[in-house]
Amino acid sequence: MALGRQRRLRSGPDYWPGFVDALSTMLLAFVFLISVFMLAQFFLSRDVTGKDAALQKLNRQIEELTSLLALEKSVKADAQSSLSALTATLEAARKENADLALRLGGAEGAASGASGRLGAAESALTAEKQLSAQAQARVDILNQQIAALRRQLAAIEEALQASEARDRDSQAKISDLGQRLNVALAQRVQELARYRSDFFGRLREILGNRPGVRIVGDRFVFQSEVLFDTGQAALSAEAPAELDKLAAAIVDLEREIPPEIPWVLRVDGHTDKRPIQSAQFPSNWALSSARAIAVVQYLIGKGVQPNHLVAAGFGEFQPIEQGDGEEALRRNRRIELKLTER
Repeated sequence: MALGRQRRLRSGPDYWPGFVDALSTMLLAFVFLISVFMLAQFFLSRDVTGKDAALQKLNRQIEELTSLLALEKSVKADAQSSLSALTATLEAARKENADLALRLGGAEGAASGASGRLGAAESALTAEKQLSAQAQARVDILNQQIAALRRQLAAIEEALQASEARDRDSQAKISDLGQRLNVALAQRVQELARYRSDFFGRLREILGNRPGVRIVGDRFVFQSEVLFDTGQAALSAEAPAELDKLAAAIVDLEREIPPEIPWVLRVDGHTDKRPIQSAQFPSNWALSSARAIAVVQYLIGKGVQPNHLVAAGFGEFQPIEQGDGEEALRRNRRIELKLTER
C-alpha cells in the first residue's frame, strides 16, 4: 500500500479542472453576450411591431377613403347622366319651341307651354350643376386626404428603414464587442494562469515534499490532519508553521498581480463520508465550512487582503477517491487552495 501511495504522489498534475473552469468562464461570457443580443432584439421587435400597427391603421383609413371616393364618383356619374338627359330634354324643347313658332305662329297657348317646360328644364339643369360642383369639391377633399396619408406612409417607411439600419449597426457593434470581450477574457485567463503557475511553483519550493501536502490539478491540497485535529475546526498547534509560509506567499502574490485582474484564493473544506452530528457541527457541511473559514481568518490575520479570499464548504460530496478504506477516507479529508477569477 505504501508503494501505491508513492506512485500516486509521483503522478503528474491533472490540468483538467483548470480547463473546465476556464471553459465555464468563457461560457458565462457567451451567455452574457447572447442575453444582451436578445434584449436588443426584443426592443427593436417591439418598435417595429408598433410601427406595423400604425401602418395597418393607415391602410384601413385609405381603404375607407377609397370606398368614399368610389361612392362620390358614382354620385358624380349619376349627376352627369342626369345633366346629360336634362340637356337633351332642353335641346328637344328648344327644337320643339322653334318648330311650333314656325308652324303655329299664332298658337300662343302651345308656345306658353313649351316655354314653361323650357324654364323647368333650365332650373333642373342648374340644380344638377350645383350637385355636380359639390361632388367635385368632396372628391378634391378626398384626394387631398389620400395625398396626406401617402406622405405619412412614406415617412413611416423611412422610419422603418432607419430602424433597420440602426438594427444592423447594433448587431455589428454587438459582434465587435463580443470579439473584443473574448480577446480580453483570453488575455486575463492567460495572465491569471501564469500567476497561478508561479504561485504554485513558489508554494512547492516553500512547503517541499512534505507528507500531507500535495498538488492535485490546479489545486494545492492540505490533508486535514496537517491543520486540524479529528472532528475539530480549530487550527492545531502545528498548523501555523504551514499557514505562515502560505500567507507570506499570498502577500507576495498580491503585490505582483495587477489590480485590474479580479482574482481570489478559494479555500475549500472537504470531509470524508462518515457522518458527524454534534452540538457544534450538526453535519459535515458545517464542519467543512468552519474549517475553511478558520483558514481564511488566519490568513487575514497574517496580512492577506479579505477581498482576495473565499471560504467554501463542500462536506463529503466532492471526494477525490471512492471507497470505504481508511486511506481513501483520509485523502478525502482535506483543505484545497485554488487561485481563480472572482
